Amino acid sequence: MKLFGAVIVSSCLAAQAFGVTPVVSQTKGLGKPALVTGKSPLRQKNVAEMSPLFRDPTVTRGGAIPGLQAYSEALDKKPITMKALTSLVGWLLGDLLAQVFIAGGPIDYKRLATLSFFGFIYHGPSGHYFYNWLDDKIPGTDAIPVFSKVAIDQVIWCPIFMSVFFTYLGLVNGDSFATIGNKIKNDLFTACQGSWKVWPMVHLINFKFVSNKWRIPYINAVQIAFNMFLSLLGTKKA
Repeated sequence: MKLFGAVIVSSCLAAQAFGVTPVVSQTKGLGKPALVTGKSPLRQKNVAEMSPLFRDPTVTRGGAIPGLQAYSEALDKKPITMKALTSLVGWLLGDLLAQVFIAGGPIDYKRLATLSFFGFIYHGPSGHYFYNWLDDKIPGTDAIPVFSKVAIDQVIWCPIFMSVFFTYLGLVNGDSFATIGNKIKNDLFTACQGSWKVWPMVHLINFKFVSNKWRIPYINAVQIAFNMFLSLLGTKKA
């Protein structure tokens, strides 16, 4: 009996330590199990709200990448600003890598700032408006909408973008309009050829699987490597 009493006392102390309050039965004899009577907590309605063991599906939690949730929220609140900053980082990294690993010379900080600012002032904002327009005019992710978007991006948007890129660099360098025109005439087709080797496949994935919100971040992730090519081509003498 002493052993049985010690077990009972220990059980009560352990239950109190874990915040469980003993319930005194009001009737004689053993009651029916909770699962039989239908009073089990797991069978009650709104159990997800009652128990901390259940995750609230309405609460958005961050993933494995630190800061991703904050970045996602910033894209929702200030899409143009965030896409402009994203492109700034993408162009900065692309030119920095080109200067360090391809050119192999000392870093040209003026060139680095010039190309980074182009990403901020034009690539991010223009991409935001262009892809919003494209998704609005050609909705859907079936084969025809996806291939149509890729064709428009590469046949129409690509030459426009490259022409703006060369014009911007010429104006920053103080070149005459004749020099800028020669630069576009000599290098535009080469730039488009480089784009056609990379971007059709990238944009097939983009328009098929990537939501409009994440298009510019996705493009910049790929474009870091392509920007190395553009930075070298863009800074080449006409």
